[in-house]
Amino acid sequence: MIYMDNAATTMHKPKTVIDAVVAAMSSMGNAGRGANEASLSASRIIYDTRERLAKLFGAENPKQIVFTMNSTESLNIAIKGLIEPGDHVITTMLEHNSVLRPLYEMEERGAKLTIIKADKQGNFSLEDMEAAITPKTKAIVCTNGSNLTGNYVDVAAVGEMAHRHGVLLIVDASQTAGVFPIDVQKMNIDVLCFTGHKGLLAPQGTGGLYVREGLTVQPLLSGGSGVQTYNKKHPVEMPTALEAGTLNGHGIAGMNAALAYLEETGIDTIREREQELMWKFYEGVKDIPNVTVYGDFSTKNRCAIVALNIGDYDSAEVSDELLTEYGISTRPGGHCAPLAHEALGNVEQGAVRFSFSHYNTDEEIEIAIRAIEELAQDEE
Repeated sequence: MIYMDNAATTMHKPKTVIDAVVAAMSSMGNAGRGANEASLSASRIIYDTRERLAKLFGAENPKQIVFTMNSTESLNIAIKGLIEPGDHVITTMLEHNSVLRPLYEMEERGAKLTIIKADKQGNFSLEDMEAAITPKTKAIVCTNGSNLTGNYVDVAAVGEMAHRHGVLLIVDASQTAGVFPIDVQKMNIDVLCFTGHKGLLAPQGTGGLYVREGLTVQPLLSGGSGVQTYNKKHPVEMPTALEAGTLNGHGIAGMNAALAYLEETGIDTIREREQELMWKFYEGVKDIPNVTVYGDFSTKNRCAIVALNIGDYDSAEVSDELLTEYGISTRPGGHCAPLAHEALGNVEQGAVRFSFSHYNTDEEIEIAIRAIEELAQDEE
């Protein structure tokens, strides 16, 4: 199989990640729940992973890094832990349902929500966003990179504007963490939500969030923490405040190995290779008759994603043909981004998304281009 669904999950992991998970499953105890060597070993690996993530994201302190099972959990913690009835929140049409659905829930509870419109290329205006700020605006929640079009969002510009107005910035870095440079302090990011199983090359079921020092987020869960057993309330100290119950230590061990791989290889090297493959595919398909490519390709800096349709051909049927006839794995349909599809005008048809990894090869790109050429000819 030629795997081109990396925006959903990176199937190909470094061997060191797999080895680390296997080793952890045969040796790791429960971090913070004992003084035996198995427990202490787990604590060391988990803390080391916090330190690596803090370094990767420019966090001021490793204790500001909280582990979750994915971006969805991180975004739910951030949105539901910061937004209250009467607060005003701004977001965009580019967002994933992991942002939209928690925001809709908060709207039902009395928060006011403004959604900034996107154009036919999947871009929104920073001026429109700034114009939407009111005295009651509590936060802006936005993606760092569209999972549908691959458009990169300049969250540093959003952060500068947000903090000039005293507004919090919550960023969904699902498509950019581990691929694009992120410095939470320089970019004025108050909360960064990320997942492990995409650009970070870590196992599924891992993720986290960074919370700026001094910012209190109400926990989504409470329960066991390994400390303050006789306190009726969950501990308020970070990161324990937002981590109830046993962590996915085995997965975090894999994330630790993945971060070591990223440090050794270099995220710039990975991003440049992925973009090279993406541009090669885009140049090969953009002028094929009957093919529509979505997104803004006027700037080089973008996620390694190309979403397209062939005539009126249903996107699911195209994806099925790619898999059964060519062995190419893609993602069709709505991509959990309903408002982005509305902006692009393909709500009913959806789109076929190709998303690339540095593990893909030039030969695989050429096969994918030929496949689109042949399917487009069949549709004529």
